[in-house]
Amino acid sequence: MSDYQMGAAESRFADIIWDNEPVSSAELCRQSSELFKWKKSTTYTVLKRLCDKGLFQNNKGTVTSLVSKQEFYSVRSERFVDETFSGSLPAFLTAFTSRKSLTSEEVDYLRSMIAEYEEE
Repeated sequence: MSDYQMGAAESRFADIIWDNEPVSSAELCRQSSELFKWKKSTTYTVLKRLCDKGLFQNNKGTVTSLVSKQEFYSVRSERFVDETFSGSLPAFLTAFTSRKSLTSEEVDYLRSMIAEYEEE
C-alpha cells in the first residue's frame, strides 16, 4: 500500500469491491453507473488508480483486494492519530468525545477492548 489516501468517491468505490470481491470489472462498471452515474471509462480510471496504489488487482477482468478493508482503515486511522494527535489515542478520544457522547454500548466495547489488551 504505497498511498493510503482516497477521496470520498474512491472510498465508496473501494467499498463496492471489498463488499463483493471477487467481482468482475463488468459488474463494477454496472454498479458504478447505477450508484455514481459514472461512464465505463471513469470506472476503469478509478480502478486503475486504486490498483496503482496497491490496494486492488485486476486479473483478466476479475478484481480482488491486495489489502483488506480492515487493514486499510486501521492504517489510515493510525496515521490520522499519529499526524493529528502526536500518536496519542487518549488525546484523540478526548477530542472525539468533547462533541459527541459515547453510547453505553460503545463504552462497554471500549472497556472490553482495553481488558483484552491488558490480558495480552
